[in-house]
Amino acid sequence: MIKLGIMGMSEGNAHPYSWSSIINGQFDGDEISRIGYPAVASYLEANKDTLGISDVMVTHVWCQERKISESIAHSSGITYVVDNIMDMIGEVDAVILGRDDPENHVAMATPFVEAGVPIFIDKPLAYSKDDLDWFAAQVEQGNFIMSCSSMRYANECRIAKQELRALGKIELVTAVGKKDWKKYGIHMLEAVFSVLDDPRPISVQHIGKPDKEIVHVRLEDETDVMLHLYQHISGTFQVTFFGQQGWKLVDIRNSYSMFRDNIIEFVRSVQEGKPRLDFKKTQQLMTVLICAKESYDQGGRVVLL
Repeated sequence: MIKLGIMGMSEGNAHPYSWSSIINGQFDGDEISRIGYPAVASYLEANKDTLGISDVMVTHVWCQERKISESIAHSSGITYVVDNIMDMIGEVDAVILGRDDPENHVAMATPFVEAGVPIFIDKPLAYSKDDLDWFAAQVEQGNFIMSCSSMRYANECRIAKQELRALGKIELVTAVGKKDWKKYGIHMLEAVFSVLDDPRPISVQHIGKPDKEIVHVRLEDETDVMLHLYQHISGTFQVTFFGQQGWKLVDIRNSYSMFRDNIIEFVRSVQEGKPRLDFKKTQQLMTVLICAKESYDQGGRVVLL
């Protein structure tokens, strides 16, 4: 039995609740709704017959406020609430950093990386070149660090990937999502790049504004990828692939399935002793994410990768 520790929360991110429930096989829908995530309670209820993952259990939880930790522990059946993240070291086999505030990821991951504890870090891994370089250096030294958006494991993207060849050469990809580039741009990138089998990007340009972020990525084969993150539209994650022989719209809706498959891949990675996802793929997408911010800060300049 693999014992996991989970760390959270950050504003607007319910992953410590949902992921712990998916792993441990139990949840308190009323509690999850009470703290502001009724949609999470709904998809856990709809999928309760498949909750629980064999040979793994979240046994420890830490949050910046103990009452949040106790809420997660109550909802997901977690035995131990710790007051210091260091208290998990030596007690768990791996940890999930379930926060999507990348500016805090290095500091929170460091104790576990230094102790040799495998860690999964919620998206986005980093939002500065210095932080990304730190993680890359740790991986180069043989430390176990895994990070991605669960969009990489979305069923809708897997179906699109198997049907992609019928579209002919892809000329254009468009993606539309709600919210902001910093935290949600990686969802769009992960969906597009996983379907296209992680091609090499050569340039990125941010041509939008804070509440209507538009990013153009040019791929090595000259395919154009246009990514749109709008704050004030209805919630959606859509990707459309335009080829010379056809086109396909991918409407990504099944959050539960992608989360579960992502967690399973992390657990399998822990069992095998190394991440099953090549860190270079994560590093490439983080570079695009960070360089788009650099482009915006410089008035929309094209940044060569």
